[in-house]
Amino acid sequence: MPTFEHPRWRDPSDVAATMESAARQRQNGHANGSLAALVAPPRPPAPGPSPNEPDYAIIRSLQNAVSDELSRLLAGREYVSASEREAEGRQIASQRVSQYVDQQRMSGTPLSGDYEQRLLDGVLAALLGLGRLDRLLREPFDTITILGCDGVRVERPDGRVDFEPPVADSDEELVLLLQALARRAGGTERALTKDKPTLSMEMPGGQRLAATYLVTQRPVAVIRNHQILKVTLDELVTLDQTDANKSAMIDRLLRDFLRAAMRAGLNIMVAGVPGSGKTSLLRALASEIPADEWMIVMEEARELGLHKTGRHPWAVSMETREGHGERGADGRPVGEITLDDLIPIGLQLNARRIIVGEVRSREIVAMLQAMGTTNGSLCTIHAREPGLVFDRVVELALSHRDERSDRRAYLQVANALDLVVYVSMIDESAIGGRKHRFVSHVVEVGGLVEDGRPRTTQIFGPGPDGRAVPMHQPDRLKQHFLLAGYDPTILTAHRGRGAWPRPLPRLGVRA
Repeated sequence: MPTFEHPRWRDPSDVAATMESAARQRQNGHANGSLAALVAPPRPPAPGPSPNEPDYAIIRSLQNAVSDELSRLLAGREYVSASEREAEGRQIASQRVSQYVDQQRMSGTPLSGDYEQRLLDGVLAALLGLGRLDRLLREPFDTITILGCDGVRVERPDGRVDFEPPVADSDEELVLLLQALARRAGGTERALTKDKPTLSMEMPGGQRLAATYLVTQRPVAVIRNHQILKVTLDELVTLDQTDANKSAMIDRLLRDFLRAAMRAGLNIMVAGVPGSGKTSLLRALASEIPADEWMIVMEEARELGLHKTGRHPWAVSMETREGHGERGADGRPVGEITLDDLIPIGLQLNARRIIVGEVRSREIVAMLQAMGTTNGSLCTIHAREPGLVFDRVVELALSHRDERSDRRAYLQVANALDLVVYVSMIDESAIGGRKHRFVSHVVEVGGLVEDGRPRTTQIFGPGPDGRAVPMHQPDRLKQHFLLAGYDPTILTAHRGRGAWPRPLPRLGVRA
């Protein structure tokens, strides 16, 4: 099958030559991004570099010198680990930067210690694959969106959007940066190439990176920062007290109910739109799992981080792997391992519960089958509205090669799920406000009804401001809660009101 190649791009092996050509054009006074300017959408001008910031031409020159010296140093060694290479690189970089600063001082241009440290940081960032992204990653952010080398917008935790200087001198250099990051993904064999122009991976600092080129007019990268890695249900109740930029996700009634659901070993699906806080809620639910329990966590790119919080020493983190090269007899790339493959493996590893960071494709069938034989399993799914969750699940299930009946898919849902928790988001950033994320629905799942869909009971539903308040007691699951030491009748006293201690600080609603 012929591969698609954008007319602006050549094979990645030719990118270095393209960068040299672009550098010569800059030296001759030509605009580096002339063609990019024709295809790029208009955007607010990015601020220029600070006079205290090192020139990136100097950083590149030093980085090239460090790379050459490092290559010569390691050339005779039979095997060099990544940590050894990084340690040697840091030492050489420190020496080179010190020499450069000394030369500048001797020539009558003294440089401050702060400038020297910034210069060293820039060289190390370029050497270790983060480049100019390193500075952005050190600052608080929710999302970094990159459209081409010079289109950089950063969404801050307080809702502010900043437009930042370029992260590379050309789109070609940006692709090289993304390819270097892909190579650092470790044993999961991530790649960004002409034949594989998309990338999804965990970055060294734990952020989530999604990138693509060739199929977009310019290279695109989105970096999402999960600021709450180690969180509990209690902390979700008091988020608005500890951070003025956040709203509480749950109240104490929801906290106690969800805590009892985890104690009862119920299978829970967390749904919502992208960025609504599904992952944070899943982490908080997982914090209720006993520390000595053996469990399996599966993700396309590691994001939950349950295996490194210290709370769950027996958590096993499994990550999918991309295939490369020729296709096997099954039509899939050789070496590819998907969530669909991992879920049966997790069951073979004797896991009492399986946690899947996000189901987004036909692995939903394996997930539902696994939930049918486990207790306390968790997963998240994208859904635009609470009423569309089951339709979304069935849509994904029917994409499976063996699924042909929507009734069978609904039956799998009814047999596997106990609760669906929907997280809503109200975004008021366009009018000077912020994003409000909160649980709005908790739905109990029962058997099938006459129309072939799962029978449901809305235990919590949206109150006057959209946040979840008690509506009904659980039906099918009532005995499970009683055995877990929770009396669902407590919800009756708060029906329609809930226990949210403070009003939702909305700008778009006036009393």
